[in-house]
Amino acid sequence: MAQLLYRLGRFAFRRRRLVALFWVVLLGAAGTGAALTPGSTSSSITMPGTEAQEAFDLLEERFPGMSADGATARVVIKVPDGERVDDPANAVVVTDVVTELAAGSERVAAVANPFETGAIGPNGDIAYIQVNYTVKGIELEDTDREALLAAADLGREAGLTVEVGGDALFQEIGGFTAEIIGVMLAAMVLVITLGSLIAAGLPLLTALIGVGIAVSVITVLATPLEFDSTTPVLAVMLGLAVGIDYALFIVSRYRAELAGTPDREEAAGRAVGTAGSAVVFAGLTVVIALAGLVVVNIPLLTKMGLAAAGAVIVAVLIAVTMAPALFGFAGARVLPRRERLAGRAGVSAGDTGSAPTEPSSGPPGAVAKPNHGTRWAHLVLRRPVLVLITAVVGLGVLAVPAASLELGMPDEGSHSPESTQRKAYDLLAEGFGPGFNGPLMVVVDTGDSADPQGEADAVFATVSGTEGVVAAVPPMFNEAGDTAMMTVIPAFRPSSTETEDLVTAIRTQTGDHVLVTGLTAMGIDMSRKLSDAMVPYLALVVGLAFLLLVLVFRSLLVPLKAAAGFLLSVLAALGAVVAVFQWGWGAELLGVEVTGPIMSMMPIFLIGVVFGLAMDYEVFLVTRMREAYVHGESPREAVVTGFRYGARVVTAAAVIMISVFAGFIGSSEAMIKTIGFGLAVAVLLDAFVVRMAIVPAVLALIGRSAWWLPAWLDRILPNVDVEGERLNRPAPAPGAAGGESAPGSTEPAEPEESTGEPARV
Repeated sequence: MAQLLYRLGRFAFRRRRLVALFWVVLLGAAGTGAALTPGSTSSSITMPGTEAQEAFDLLEERFPGMSADGATARVVIKVPDGERVDDPANAVVVTDVVTELAAGSERVAAVANPFETGAIGPNGDIAYIQVNYTVKGIELEDTDREALLAAADLGREAGLTVEVGGDALFQEIGGFTAEIIGVMLAAMVLVITLGSLIAAGLPLLTALIGVGIAVSVITVLATPLEFDSTTPVLAVMLGLAVGIDYALFIVSRYRAELAGTPDREEAAGRAVGTAGSAVVFAGLTVVIALAGLVVVNIPLLTKMGLAAAGAVIVAVLIAVTMAPALFGFAGARVLPRRERLAGRAGVSAGDTGSAPTEPSSGPPGAVAKPNHGTRWAHLVLRRPVLVLITAVVGLGVLAVPAASLELGMPDEGSHSPESTQRKAYDLLAEGFGPGFNGPLMVVVDTGDSADPQGEADAVFATVSGTEGVVAAVPPMFNEAGDTAMMTVIPAFRPSSTETEDLVTAIRTQTGDHVLVTGLTAMGIDMSRKLSDAMVPYLALVVGLAFLLLVLVFRSLLVPLKAAAGFLLSVLAALGAVVAVFQWGWGAELLGVEVTGPIMSMMPIFLIGVVFGLAMDYEVFLVTRMREAYVHGESPREAVVTGFRYGARVVTAAAVIMISVFAGFIGSSEAMIKTIGFGLAVAVLLDAFVVRMAIVPAVLALIGRSAWWLPAWLDRILPNVDVEGERLNRPAPAPGAAGGESAPGSTEPAEPEESTGEPARV
């Protein structure tokens, strides 16, 4: 692997104009395709294998046209205290609003007058007007929404309280505020870390090009693949974070290599051969974690995971090709000014100048000035047991709230209390009861019944008599008379545990031919499906990543330690999410206006992403330790060396990733806000507590056992050489078999006896 990437890095450096042109042309082509593609994403959620989805499919089959997915709106009207909706003056205003809604847009299919449909609350002071459109909410234009809101203003001007809910007000997540904030913070960290505007600009440029390509491709595929509106946002979030980090590792290694060679092309090749190898394997762990979401069998989650995985793949490819190409354009300006003046970067052969910002990976035993990384490593090595216990207990305390995790699907009750959607939601609950916002639909398959009407009536009687049911609409049959459906209004709000218990009770009391569906039932089934999929998902992802890390580190205990550390960090992150978004601790500081159950898909998506990112830092930090160990250092010395060369850049990478994720906390979309917060906290804990504290403490305690691998396994595993050990082997003497002077061009024979470790130089 190292030799292949070494050659790729040198090629990209030599043919930098060709490589840069390729990526720019690809970005232009993808961007053009995205610009010419009509913007359309899907807002539907399907869950194969659940009762709710089975009922939806049955309704679509036996009630043709009923499952039309046109947008809907509910215009909720409340009259002043002491008045009724059907008072003459108020009735005129309501009728005018109905007329205005019908004439406001050519996409309106029907407007239901509450005086004709009976959509007036028991107290007579609240009514709602149902508006149906011919297209989906995301396909409505701004003029359609403006007409809807203008009709509401007509009622307000007459002195009535009028609020609007429904997916007709749905708009795709837009704007670049979060992305801009994340990029600005990342730029500041890069400038401080690298001390050069040119060097800081390289990771930003490669990441932005990669994200541009990935999001453009997602936009082109959005319509045929029915991507959700959050899919490109998550791709941007991950693409920016890993794109900047991956390029940063290669840039940092390139600057270190310049200290040991006057040949900038050679330095670029070595940087890609070493740090690039770590980038490739780190990226693979992220891709495995995201692609593994397929096993959950929820199409929306699968598409989100695959799209984000695609963005990560692009980030890896552009980091190992575009970065070395940009090295050729940047020249010596990739170094800080003081080091350029000192004569580094091969300005004069044989003059290595002052000490590099990130020490070279030169020969073992070379004297290197202690830095903050070495000081921290020595501190941990002096008290490994104390550090380990403190870190584990601290993470355990943070993880406690995760035991109270409640899952649910967001509805208009999760909107800001100041939004018209939330106000409409509250008015409907006030006028018709809290369960009116989450009605259940009971479907009865009477195809095999001798008395369809009698059977449907019996189900209606059972459901109506179930505790927790406020009202039930009598069964309505389809034209064939083989399917009946009835609407059931619970006594509880949609996201409550009482409603979940009610759904379970109805399903238990009725036969297999009776199905319960609706958005509320769909959310309940989704939560259960995700809970059932958690163990197989973790087994698949952790298992595959474990095998990958065994291949990378040629060790059994290091991958086990990495997986255990991940579990600690992800549980602590979930605990923080529950504390803020469910319990409300510090919610105001983060702009969380409504607390409640966590969106069902969030935890498993968080687990997948965090696992991939956790393995990133494991690979970046521990490969430096492995590199030192295979070059002859003791296990404790290797830990110090790993921190000397890797701590600063890993710290910067983590701060950048935290900054990018934290920028999305300001999103108005609940799921994006929650994921942004969860990922930021998870990276913070994983990078600075697990990888910087627990990892060196454990390695210090287990010593050489950390790098043990059974001889039989060592023989059958391919040597991927992530550390770039073969690049450091001396070239064969002139006249030797296969002798070429270029590093990595010929591989010396492997040692005859396997010791479970790569040969040491």
